[in-house]
Parts: sequence; C-alpha cells; structure tokens
Amino acid sequence: QVQLVESGGGLVEAGGSLRLSCAASGRIFSRSAMAWFRQAPGKEREFVSAISRSTNIANHADSVKGRFTISRDNAKNTVYLQMNSLKPEDTAVYYCAAASSLFQIESGSPDYWGQGTQVTVSS
Repeated sequence: QVQLVESGGGLVEAGGSLRLSCAASGRIFSRSAMAWFRQAPGKEREFVSAISRSTNIANHADSVKGRFTISRDNAKNTVYLQMNSLKPEDTAVYYCAAASSLFQIESGSPDYWGQGTQVTVSS
C-alpha cells in the first residue's frame, strides 16, 4: 500500500509562485511514475504534470508548460511541483498520484491518489 501526502498549497497573488510536495510512504516510490492532477470547482479533474521513474521523462499539460516544473527525489520518496507565474485559472485542488507507468497516468487511471492540497490564486 502506498500513501501520498501533499503539502505546500495556499493562497498566492497572480504572478506568484508555490512549490507543492508529495511525500510517499511504501517501498514502490522509486518504481512508480508520479503525477500531479488538479480539479477546479465545478470542473473535472485534469492532468497537470507527470514524471517517469528515472526522471528522464517529464510531461506537462499545455496550460502549464513553461510555468510549472515537476521533479522528484527518489532518496526522499518525494515528488515536487514548482509553480511559477501563477494565474487565477490555476486555482484548484491539486492531487498527487502514483502509477506503474506514464502510460497508466496518461490513461487517467493511477493506482494511488493523495488527499489533495488547495491552491488559490487571487487576481
């Protein structure tokens, strides 16, 4: 069993930055592709960013390319999402997710989900 715990959310002004962290328990972190999704009020959950097990592949949604960066530290069982140049439309609950492959993440069916952390960007 893997538990994912997000942190780092909060309230920030437009143009500001936040860094989200997701700490994973369990032994499979280094063998898992990791991702961030988000869900805004009244909208479906959407993919944000993903990173492969070995960190050599990272994907980002078009809406966050050039502003968000995903990274991971396998020694710390932690994945990060650095968010810069935040916009009000980035306001959402951000979820960390783990899967056996990037393909599984891209299919929208990760094996594990965190509880989410709120990010609010004021205009």
